[in-house]
Amino acid sequence: MTREVEAKNITVSYKEFQALSDINFTLENGKIYGLIGRNGAGKTSLLSLLAAYRKATSGEIKIDGDSIFENEKAVAQVTFVHQTDYKDEYDTIKQFFKLAERYRPTFDRKYAEQLVELFQLPTNKPLRKLSTGMQSAFNVTIGLANRTPITIFDEAYQGMDAPTREIFYKEIVEEQARYPRLFILSTHLVSEMEYLFDEVLIIHKGKLVVQEEMDSLLQKGFSVTGAIRDVEEVVAGLNVLSEQQLGGIKSVMVYGELSKEKEDGVIQKGLEIGNISLQDLFIQLTKEGN
Repeated sequence: MTREVEAKNITVSYKEFQALSDINFTLENGKIYGLIGRNGAGKTSLLSLLAAYRKATSGEIKIDGDSIFENEKAVAQVTFVHQTDYKDEYDTIKQFFKLAERYRPTFDRKYAEQLVELFQLPTNKPLRKLSTGMQSAFNVTIGLANRTPITIFDEAYQGMDAPTREIFYKEIVEEQARYPRLFILSTHLVSEMEYLFDEVLIIHKGKLVVQEEMDSLLQKGFSVTGAIRDVEEVVAGLNVLSEQQLGGIKSVMVYGELSKEKEDGVIQKGLEIGNISLQDLFIQLTKEGN
């Protein structure tokens, strides 16, 4: 079983454009990672490296210390689920299951058939005739049932309606309990999926700006609200992400640790400290100008 994935000094360049710049991280088995970033931030470029679809311009991805690129043993441990064009695909779901059984030793046919029932997928129709949402449900069925040690879902929910997405999320949680593995979920639906994440990676303009346990990340983001002068005194020197003012009241969003001295100042001045969501934190950390 895979224990660790490591990215060392990863850079990816396309001609004069740098998609990823000096990315470093370590991912551990048994965790669900949320990979978030704006469009064009470099998420899919990074995931394609993790799946060994391409080689980094410099740096490398390692699984348990072995480079993944052109390494059949390492690649066999990874499933990469992404949007697939099935317009010329005449095979049915049943035929795909036969292929998966042949090429993926870890593929669980019985579990795949249970997922087909949950997602209410027709098994005898050619994939090209399924709706976009059904094709996405088929993709995640293969991803879950492959049960590879590293399972990556890149915006895998496209076209799914809310009830179908909920089935998908529930299965990820239950699969992690049944067969612990390393899940990576790349998503734009941050507020909907954040409860799934053990740890979060935020990519902005090709750089990794945050890698943090979910709980500690949310503790680092908070709002301070109260009289303008009092708020400004307390947040002086802190990383203020945004601020709003109405009359004599000011509210600021802050990212970072609150020292004991600052905390005492908040209490003394009677200021209000509030929690902020991962989505709000993500928006502010990746806004224009950052």
